[in-house]
Amino acid sequence: MRVAIAGAGAVGRSIAGELLENGHEVLLIDKAPSAIAVERVPLAEWLLADACEISALDEAALQRCNVVIAATGDDKVNLVVSLLSKTEYGVPRVVARVNNPKNEWLFNEAWGVDVAVSTPRLMSALVEEAVSVGDLVRLLRFSQGDANLVELTLAPEAALAGTRVGDVGWPEDTALVTIIRGSRVLTPRPEDVLEAGDELLFVAAPAREQELEELLSVRREHGDADAPQ
Repeated sequence: MRVAIAGAGAVGRSIAGELLENGHEVLLIDKAPSAIAVERVPLAEWLLADACEISALDEAALQRCNVVIAATGDDKVNLVVSLLSKTEYGVPRVVARVNNPKNEWLFNEAWGVDVAVSTPRLMSALVEEAVSVGDLVRLLRFSQGDANLVELTLAPEAALAGTRVGDVGWPEDTALVTIIRGSRVLTPRPEDVLEAGDELLFVAAPAREQELEELLSVRREHGDADAPQ
């Protein structure tokens, strides 16, 4: 897979290193000569150019890229790169970094963004995920499909603890994609039984998030038949 990354700062270089380790071709683009540090990511291709200019993107042969990552520290630049990548070069997948959470609403399909990654929101979500049990936490927004990646850790008193996945009436436009149980990552099967402490990852439409949270957070009544007699 060929990936172009606009922005060769610490974020862009880190992403490039990970992708190269996984066997992908990577092109780093930056207009600042000081950012061109070939020795830091020697296996990547480098281009000193302004990624907001068509001539630069022509030189980068963006039409041959499977993915473009707009990873600069400037939201305006990331939006322009995303829009050009999608509309002018037909790049199948565009991922954009959101620096200011106030601008997050702009990073959508209209601007060519398939996946928007807000570092402040993600860090906040990870903090919430570490301390919250029974609360739905939004981890990532998929702009093109109008869906979010959300997480909830099943509380011991949740009504669904002990219920088979196939017996749950999940909301529409919602998919349980992974169950993380201790050190194991499970692909959900209908016969799998949900356990207290399971970390459940869903792809869900934003309009269904509240319904999903209510379903997963329903508490057992003290008079529940499962209670000790």
